[in-house]
Amino acid sequence: MRPAPSRTAPGRFPSNARQGLGGLGGVSALLVTLGCLVAGCASPQLQERTPAAHAPRLNPTVAVMDDGYRLPLRRWEGARRPLAVLLAVHGFNDYSNAFSGVGSYLASHGLLVYAYDQRGFGETRERGRWAGARRLTADLEALAVLLRTRHPSLPLYLLGESMGGAVVMTAMADGRIADGTILVAPAVWSRDTMNPLQRAALWTSAHTLPWLALTGRGIDIRPSDNLPMLRAYSADPLVIKETRVDALWGVTNLMDLAAASARSLPGPTLLLYGERDEIVPKRAVCAMLEGLGAREPSLRLVLYRDGWHMLTRDMQGDRVIADIATWLTDRHTTLPSGEETGLASARIRRFCSR
Repeated sequence: MRPAPSRTAPGRFPSNARQGLGGLGGVSALLVTLGCLVAGCASPQLQERTPAAHAPRLNPTVAVMDDGYRLPLRRWEGARRPLAVLLAVHGFNDYSNAFSGVGSYLASHGLLVYAYDQRGFGETRERGRWAGARRLTADLEALAVLLRTRHPSLPLYLLGESMGGAVVMTAMADGRIADGTILVAPAVWSRDTMNPLQRAALWTSAHTLPWLALTGRGIDIRPSDNLPMLRAYSADPLVIKETRVDALWGVTNLMDLAAASARSLPGPTLLLYGERDEIVPKRAVCAMLEGLGAREPSLRLVLYRDGWHMLTRDMQGDRVIADIATWLTDRHTTLPSGEETGLASARIRRFCSR
């Protein structure tokens, strides 16, 4: 998602604008037609599968999965006796560096924070190739078990940002693998909240031109108001700038699973979303909120008036991170931003009706 940083949607979704999830809106009918005419029949391609051969294990800077796949691992700690462990899961085309600010802040407030590069992202093998939604959730589940084993006396929380939020939601719906979750602008743009052209373009391109790499150049969508951060993000060689069509197909499959899992998501949960988010559409988030039903007080919702998609890296990111730290240390206290709202509040009704 790239041209100039101020017009780029680097972030969880491909390199330029909303090319990953939102960029489906920019895939024109011409692509659908050309895909049908040029490529005939093809299938989305996943990473090569390797049979499980070993028990997963944690090394100081890498987590090794049951098939030998290595996931680079980062760790932030500040307290000799931490209050809890937090495992952070990054978004689409991003990697564990997304949590450098979050990790440092939370470590200074008594938390032990881990983050890892998911398969196909950051410094992992077959970078840019989609690994499959179930493989990503299996990796998260394995890491949760490893961290529980390493820190048996500490509660474990999961933080998922954007696509990482979808992975967390899907894994937690499969089984309660952590003591609570934090969802930061979770990617829940499922097919049933896309328009027919978007669904048709996605299916046709993924099944005719799965290898096609998109950049999203020229789409005027921003993931954040923090322009210096976006410039550094766009220059980072580990951030994916060109996205295969079949990876977009794959992340959409994951979002379908995440949206379906919302009703069975166990609490406690902290859900954060920005009113200015241009990446995950408001209609998708509002559909998720409607599906959550009467989940309070197990679910606490914060809606930031000046929040964009990259909430913890926005210009007001310190407020967001402070809310996260407060919730982790005391889930029942008032959050410092003052922007918490109820699922059935007048503010949410106004927001979702606009």
